[in-house]
Amino acid sequence: MNLKNQFENLCFSFTEDAQLISRLWKEIETQYSERGRHYHNLLHLDNMFMELEAVKMNISDFMAVSFSVFYHDVIYDATSKSNEEKSAAKAEKRLAELHINQDIISIISEQILATKSHQRSDQEDTNYLLDADLSVLGKDFETYLKYTQNIRKEYSIYPDFLYKPGRKKVLKHFLELESIFKTEYFKEKYEARAKENIAKELQLL
Repeated sequence: MNLKNQFENLCFSFTEDAQLISRLWKEIETQYSERGRHYHNLLHLDNMFMELEAVKMNISDFMAVSFSVFYHDVIYDATSKSNEEKSAAKAEKRLAELHINQDIISIISEQILATKSHQRSDQEDTNYLLDADLSVLGKDFETYLKYTQNIRKEYSIYPDFLYKPGRKKVLKHFLELESIFKTEYFKEKYEARAKENIAKELQLL
């Protein structure tokens, strides 16, 4: 199922207002297709859903996690330090238009905010979201390299002497985490390769 259909199906559980759903989808599509989005785009969402499909039965509220995927990078500006906060706020506003229960909206908002620091959560659903978000780190090195090049393009306004120390800091942060991946499934699947990939990238910087 493509992203558009997936989003529409999610929304139809809450409203029959096709015009509203169409407007909400259009906004997501437009945001993720902005010029300058070389990695944080619709392909990234596609990949996350592909990863989550394998663990769907372990996720207690797949609907909430799905909305979190759609909105977690809806606001993305490489120069901003508050993308996650802005994305969460946007999600809260849009999901209220669908008349989704406030408790569920709060869960989705918290999940989106959790993608800022990628710390292990008490909520296992959140951990699955975080792991899907970082799954690219554990792919084959060719895929990983392509990802690093796309991230570099997103930060192209920064010259190397500013970008490289910042990138090193991010990578070292990942290596300092008790484990990059929070769930057993993703840890087993990607942890070892992710650490190898990051170590290789650090040597290249």
